[in-house]
Amino acid sequence: MDAIVFGATGFIGRSLVAELLTRGRRVAAVVRKDTLTPWLATRGMDTAGLEIVTADITRPLAGLPEARDVYNAAARFAFGLGTEEARATNVIGALHVLEWAATLPGLRRLVHISGYRVSAADGPADRTGLGAYEASKSEADAAVRARARELGVPLTIANPSTVIGPGQYIGLASFVEDLWRGRLPALPGGPDTFLPIVTIDYFAQFLAEVPEGPAGEHYWVLDDSTPPLPDLIRTIAEHIGVRAPHRTVPVGLLRRLPRTLTGADPETLPFLSSDRYPTASARAFAASAGLEMPPAADALRAWADDLVAARFGAASPRLRPYGFQDVAGSRTWVTGERHRPAHVLLHGLPMNADLWAPLAARLPGPLLAPDLPGLGRSGTTERSVDAWLADLMGPVSTRPVLVAHSVACGPALRFAADHPDRVSGLVLVSPAFLQAPPTRHARSGPAASMLHRMSAARLARTLGVPEGAEVESAAADLRRRGVARRVSAALRTDVAENRRSRALLDRVGVPVRIVVGSTDPLVAAVDHPVTMIAGAGHYPQLTHPSQLAHHLGVGSAPDGG
Repeated sequence: MDAIVFGATGFIGRSLVAELLTRGRRVAAVVRKDTLTPWLATRGMDTAGLEIVTADITRPLAGLPEARDVYNAAARFAFGLGTEEARATNVIGALHVLEWAATLPGLRRLVHISGYRVSAADGPADRTGLGAYEASKSEADAAVRARARELGVPLTIANPSTVIGPGQYIGLASFVEDLWRGRLPALPGGPDTFLPIVTIDYFAQFLAEVPEGPAGEHYWVLDDSTPPLPDLIRTIAEHIGVRAPHRTVPVGLLRRLPRTLTGADPETLPFLSSDRYPTASARAFAASAGLEMPPAADALRAWADDLVAARFGAASPRLRPYGFQDVAGSRTWVTGERHRPAHVLLHGLPMNADLWAPLAARLPGPLLAPDLPGLGRSGTTERSVDAWLADLMGPVSTRPVLVAHSVACGPALRFAADHPDRVSGLVLVSPAFLQAPPTRHARSGPAASMLHRMSAARLARTLGVPEGAEVESAAADLRRRGVARRVSAALRTDVAENRRSRALLDRVGVPVRIVVGSTDPLVAAVDHPVTMIAGAGHYPQLTHPSQLAHHLGVGSAPDGG
């Protein structure tokens, strides 16, 4: 093989395998359990040059495919590990990989992935007071260097900082999650705390190039332009539309305070320093290979989008592409095609754009599906929802079918009436202004406190829909600060607004189709086609997506006019 990668199912290892395969290399991937092949399949990778090998590096290695380049990306990365548990993979396993590599007659390079805080070119660092993970990585760094010299193994050590990208949910990601959930009143460290980053794509490309360079190098791979931690968090906060903390707590104070009070893991505190690192050789090598890091701020924003889309590792993104964009002053969560959609989908309450995922899989052409302002993952705006929708539609160059659900039908109807040349048709799914008003108990909207506490299972029962990822997504958003309160307010019945919407429906100048469930019928007669889906309630896109997709053909096909 051209290369063999140990730890091939890990965050770094799997991306390295993908990069090597993209370059046409023949790769052996060493795994304990093959989760790599399905991961590569979801990315459309050609795996003809891949061989999956099962092995346990905590035991001496034998019988593996020979390779020219050997990469050790295997590590046990977690805080709170026991000493022996950490050493089994990080120290003993690393030495087993090295000793096996020493037997290869055609070995060009062993690339060992260490860490920016533990690598010490001048010998073993003082590991007093370190947690089991960091201590084991520091011990391994020194042991691998010494053993490689004894055996004459051509070695290169790569010392990455915090590696960010899709699928990275530990370390710095915990700060971002607390920020997103409103649980980060202060930052640990000080104004000059330096927690450098490097993107997974860049690091995988760097590793793929390493065997072409000289042996014996020790590369610190990180972005020197990473902003100090308070500015880093502020960059992410501005992007995702939440408040950044203004206070910092010195690390020395955190060490003295009880963990039950601070919530800070003692093992993470050594990473919160103002230290800088010797990156000159890595930067020079990258330049010679034509590699360039993306701007740190852009990388952080893209990663924040990935974290929110995946619910910080708790779910898979429902719709793609995704990300926060500015719409009418709201940091709006937008999924799909912003410029040439065939359908624009506006969700009802108490849901978000993920509501449309079952339907989206059945519709032809690109879609545009945002979270409404102040709801779901979107930030608030001081402008009206009508102004927000007009701004959302501003970049759209097609004439899409505008599909709205429940309370979103009013804004969609007003947009279609004001801009008949911008849409080819209007589909109103379970339009609230044409259906029975809520009971007297619910007329003022369910209590925000009840919505905030509602589990996904209870929410599904309340809505009369099956439990699933879409309901899980909505329940997660209802636990965000302010969302439940805004949903409760939006659910209040506005009788006057309903009358205006009914009157406007008679004057709208685009083709209109209304779709309702048989258990949630209209209570007012209309002069537009009405489709009733048997057995469906208020959320046919969740319970009957195939039938709803069949009835979305309204107006002419989208065009560029």
